[in-house]
Amino acid sequence: MRNVAIHILGIVMQLAELAAGQRGIISRLAQGNRSYRQRLLAMGITPGTPFSVVRVAPLGDPYEIAIRGYTLTLRKHEAALLEVELTEAAA
Repeated sequence: MRNVAIHILGIVMQLAELAAGQRGIISRLAQGNRSYRQRLLAMGITPGTPFSVVRVAPLGDPYEIAIRGYTLTLRKHEAALLEVELTEAAA
């Protein structure tokens, strides 16, 4: 079951639910492994940061996102820790 909520600027969902070409803003990092959360923060994945999904592997793992001028590849379980606000649907 998808955990989707309506937000003032768009739909809030997990990064793992997005498709290639979609854009969004990081809303928050869900509770999880503390050291992993700190690593994401150190890489610049902070609330309010815009990003776009570059590509998703055929079996849905991994995800490649463009954020802060670089590309980052995340495993599906890692992407599930990021709650994002959808700002643009795939073309």
